[in-house]
Amino acid sequence: MEAVRAVLVDIDGVLTVSWKPLPGAVAALRAIRAAGLGVALVTNTTSRTRASVAAALSEAGFEVGVDDVLTAPAVTAAYLAERFPGARCALLNSGDVAEDLAGVTLVDDDPDVVVVGGAGPEFGYAALNRAFGQLRRGARLVAMHRNLYWRTDAGLQLDSGAFLLGLERAARVEAEVTGKPSPAFFAAALARLGVRADQALMVGDDVESDVLAAQRAGITGVLVRTGKYRPETEAGASGTPDHVRDSFADLPALLGLAQ
Repeated sequence: MEAVRAVLVDIDGVLTVSWKPLPGAVAALRAIRAAGLGVALVTNTTSRTRASVAAALSEAGFEVGVDDVLTAPAVTAAYLAERFPGARCALLNSGDVAEDLAGVTLVDDDPDVVVVGGAGPEFGYAALNRAFGQLRRGARLVAMHRNLYWRTDAGLQLDSGAFLLGLERAARVEAEVTGKPSPAFFAAALARLGVRADQALMVGDDVESDVLAAQRAGITGVLVRTGKYRPETEAGASGTPDHVRDSFADLPALLGLAQ
């Protein structure tokens, strides 16, 4: 794969599970960097800031810095600034990502935009019903992602995509999605790396949001059988991944790199 100049890598389920490195992932990322390839760690994680993500990965043994990390909240902040400048935004999210939402005006009442991040204990009836009322009164709906679930060391956990479907149906609105699988998210990663889509490769454990979405953007897709991967999900997917490998540890071999 001589044309590849950069690699986009999902974090949760690909490099780590519950921020613990998966076998061979640290060495594989080191080999990719040693070969001179660009790296962007692209994640829909909404519970941590870019700085916190970079720190957690460094602690796990990965040689990364904050500039390597592109998160859904950071892309969302740029999207809101462009599409809804000066808007009052109500945030429904589990985790403090205010640092990555710099410039966004966050309010509790009468928002212009309801912004949905990642799910957690905050997604109770009162919070969801409040968001429903705000949408019914005319607020726009922006979602950082549509993930239905993710994998932790305790197994699969429900994510905000499941709640988002209910809000959309109940309020009769459609969310504008900023994180994966949004084309804008992949475009932001390519721009950061300074490469064309046909020069990049995306590695993920979510066949739809990571891999097939990247392929629709012209990026070569690699599905790994770790994290949230399930055979039945791959079999029922809307397309076929360019490559399927057991784990991220297999990527240097796919790229023809020494390890």
